[in-house]
Amino acid sequence: MIQIPTISTPRLTLRPIEARDFASFTAFFASERSKFVGGPMSTEQSWRALATELGHWQLRGFGRWAVEESETGEFAGIIGPWFPHGWPEPELGWDLMNGFEGKGYATEAALASREYAYDTLGWKTAISLVAPENHGSRNVAKRMGATYEGIYEHERHGALEIWRHPSPDDLAAGGMEAYA
Repeated sequence: MIQIPTISTPRLTLRPIEARDFASFTAFFASERSKFVGGPMSTEQSWRALATELGHWQLRGFGRWAVEESETGEFAGIIGPWFPHGWPEPELGWDLMNGFEGKGYATEAALASREYAYDTLGWKTAISLVAPENHGSRNVAKRMGATYEGIYEHERHGALEIWRHPSPDDLAAGGMEAYA
């Protein structure tokens, strides 16, 4: 059984997913906001999606964390590195639960997860896949210094934009500010 690490940022805690996250997860995936990431879906489908997040850690040795507000302990999203079957290459992905968008949480947690992917996992590059109509997610990718690279046709999600993150070498040479 893999031990999922916990990471802290100034406002957030990235921790293992727990059963207590299921109600918020289900509410998000029942809402129209989930349309860019495979929803809306039923409670049963949400359960399977949440279990997939945990199972990814076991199968790949890494995955997305539950993100909670450190101050309140509220579950705010699922963010981190992952590479499920059917993806073109390893990705940094983010899904914010209802009511947590617009606070900079996705960027803050995704930057911490990118640092983990590069420094701990040894990734040399990363992408983020963004639905073309998902302007909020595209803005997160841009704030992280990612650049648009093209379109990937996913068998279930359809056309997705590929956003390439600066490599560890690029970040070391000029920092993210050089790409933002």
